[in-house]
Amino acid sequence: MASVSVSASRLSVSGTASGSTAIADVTASEQTAASALADASAPADGSELMGDPGPRGRFGSFGGCFVPEALVPACLRLEDAFRSAWANAGFRAELAAMLRDYAGRPTPVTDATRLSEELGVRVLLKREDLTHTGSHKINNALGQALLARRMGLTALVAETGAGQHGVASATAAAHLGLGCTVYMGEIDMARQELNVFRMELLGATVVPVTSGSRTLKDAINEAMRHWVTTADTTHYCVGSVMGPHPYPWLVREFQRVIGEEARGQCADLLAGPAPDVVVACVGGGSNAAGTFSGFVDTPARLVGVEAAGGAAVANGRPGVLHGFHSSFLQDEHGQIVEAHSISAGLDYPGVGPEHAHLAETGRAEYVTVTDAEAVAAAELCARAEGILPALESAHAVAWVRRAARSGELPAGAVVLVTMSGRGDKDAASLKELIRGRR
Repeated sequence: MASVSVSASRLSVSGTASGSTAIADVTASEQTAASALADASAPADGSELMGDPGPRGRFGSFGGCFVPEALVPACLRLEDAFRSAWANAGFRAELAAMLRDYAGRPTPVTDATRLSEELGVRVLLKREDLTHTGSHKINNALGQALLARRMGLTALVAETGAGQHGVASATAAAHLGLGCTVYMGEIDMARQELNVFRMELLGATVVPVTSGSRTLKDAINEAMRHWVTTADTTHYCVGSVMGPHPYPWLVREFQRVIGEEARGQCADLLAGPAPDVVVACVGGGSNAAGTFSGFVDTPARLVGVEAAGGAAVANGRPGVLHGFHSSFLQDEHGQIVEAHSISAGLDYPGVGPEHAHLAETGRAEYVTVTDAEAVAAAELCARAEGILPALESAHAVAWVRRAARSGELPAGAVVLVTMSGRGDKDAASLKELIRGRR
């Protein structure tokens, strides 16, 4: 099956890979052709940080669209539809109304006073955990579902790791009268049983993935295979700033509401225009991209926090997987290395291409946090503020805790942390971990 790269000329063959796994499992060593295409010919508007990546879908040397020929028309149609919708005042108004009246936006920024006293820095929490369904994922799911309906499609297919995107996709589909199929790794289904039940209750079909690592990477593989055979009627509702163009850009734009709200709220709370530091967890990186987009043109320090066992920015190398060129965990032969994290939502061996670009330019920095640090941070946040964060979000809190105690964050610094989701889904796992430790 040919793997192709969509460009400004609309289509150019970039290489081939044998077998059906070319859909999602192109090895990094085979990706010399992809890397060769990551050249300086990206359009001028793509060089502007967190702007429009242009028809090539490039963020510096990263991004692009590497898909089987069967998906080229779907990607081109989606880009055209998104550009049209995003420029349409009626679409934007309908989405804004749904986010307000259905999803509960705007979400507040909470001044975490007791946590601040504990750490010696002023911690502000952007409360995406208070949205309908309990995470930032609903922003993107509602946007894509509304776009799918506008395109005349009748169903969504999605992947999920922690289950939050699956729940959000099932919720959006139910709200707009669309069918929904969600692929989820068998391991993730076991540790996120509540979210599996929620998806089924919402009318979605949840398909267990038993291949490979049986986690998020493999769920994406199967969702893409599903999309290949149903693209005429089904929209692939990608859950993060990953995948072939236009998904990294499209998802960031649907999540931009986080950063835009937070910037205005911080301006009201603070004497200056922005906090000193803006922090968010990063797996694929959608909540971080949405948050950073609101502060990228300010002096704020931008910090993305990866799971130590899945740190694609810190430990990865350039390659192509799941239709995009970015940084991925690989062995010496260019084979993808499995990621590990206590958090199912961070259990991915790559990172969104725009994050790879932000790291390369130095505008954002990416750090790592261990499982133990994340659990300790979840406990601290719960006891100090009465807020139980998702384990994904707890990684961001953990870095703030460590940096404040080490002096990396100076006393009195103002730190905004995106609380990307609530921790109900992780309560059973936390119970086993914490009680087993005692």
